[in-house]
Amino acid sequence: MIVIYTDGSSKGNPGRGGYGVVLKYKEHRKELSEGFRKTTNNRMELLAVIKGLEAITKPNAPVTVYSDSKYVIDSVEKGWLWGWIKKDFKGKKNKDLWLRFAEIYKVHRVSFQWVKGHAGVPENERCDELAVNAADGGGLIADVAFENGIND
Repeated sequence: MIVIYTDGSSKGNPGRGGYGVVLKYKEHRKELSEGFRKTTNNRMELLAVIKGLEAITKPNAPVTVYSDSKYVIDSVEKGWLWGWIKKDFKGKKNKDLWLRFAEIYKVHRVSFQWVKGHAGVPENERCDELAVNAADGGGLIADVAFENGIND
């Protein structure tokens, strides 16, 4: 079982943002993070999950994603995403990221587990630290779809 912890952050909404990911498999551990000059919290929460899943090299792997984002978890677990896809995301945001998520989601056997944010869960706290540091860091990159207004 591969375990992924994720978190996203934004300084303002929209504002500078970042994501943090901790991947764990047996004795292996990998951390990922990246910062963006203008984005939203929901985009960073979703991008964290995408980046974590994309980092897995073995297809059809059983994966548990721990996230404090009800936006991400409910959209998938309650089936909203699949309805949005059928309706071409009419009135919904983050189409670019949701389509990217849908593709990588099909590659693995993914389950989600909600974890309360800022509640002392060590790996979730580490993801928050990674996300905040990425948003506060230098060398921020463009969230091109968001900045160009093509994320709806």
